[in-house]
Amino acid sequence: MTKTVGVIGGMGPAATLDFLVKLHHATGARQESDHLRVITDNNPRHADRNAAMVADGPSPAPLLVATARGLAAAGAEFLVMPCNAAHGWAADIVGAAPVLFVSMIDAAVVAVQAAVPGARKVGLLAVEATQASGIYHRAFAATGIKVASPDMAAFMPLIYAIKRGDTGVEVRAAMAAQAQALVDAGADVILAACTEVPLVFAPGDIDAPVVSATDALVQATLKTARG
Repeated sequence: MTKTVGVIGGMGPAATLDFLVKLHHATGARQESDHLRVITDNNPRHADRNAAMVADGPSPAPLLVATARGLAAAGAEFLVMPCNAAHGWAADIVGAAPVLFVSMIDAAVVAVQAAVPGARKVGLLAVEATQASGIYHRAFAATGIKVASPDMAAFMPLIYAIKRGDTGVEVRAAMAAQAQALVDAGADVILAACTEVPLVFAPGDIDAPVVSATDALVQATLKTARG
């Protein structure tokens, strides 16, 4: 028997759907009943993580906690959250939810180390809230890996364009250029550490190793569900 997954979603909705599709395909099911039971709250009403972390915006913590408790009450046996920035409030979820919370940050750091053993610097394609919270900086520092950040003045408009539904050629080219600039600055590997990034950027778009935090969370979800 596998454990039931609870997904704290909606940040943004398309990124949550991308995670669910990737989880579906990664399961390797031979028949319908082999798939995981997944309870998803794809709620776009969570407070803006960037405004909360770097400005004076309202905190997303209360709704994150309520969502976590609701999913557990609905039958989820563990929780995942396909939003890197919202992990700045992971402690609130862990402290309030009655079930295990699987960290996307921890999964992504392990995936980077596995993809590029001996990596010294990771290019972090992540939004302002993720950068400001230091969640990846601390996690990578514990492994001796340095972090390089993109040009946020150029990167953030790309993320908001993707959230508006623009995944066209210009946005894709601009995201690849952001990643390439990090490689040129010495990054050994690129981490797509915002769940909007994989909607327009994938391994092969630049000539350097690329790790997706979404994919890392998919693998951690499968491992946890299978116990």
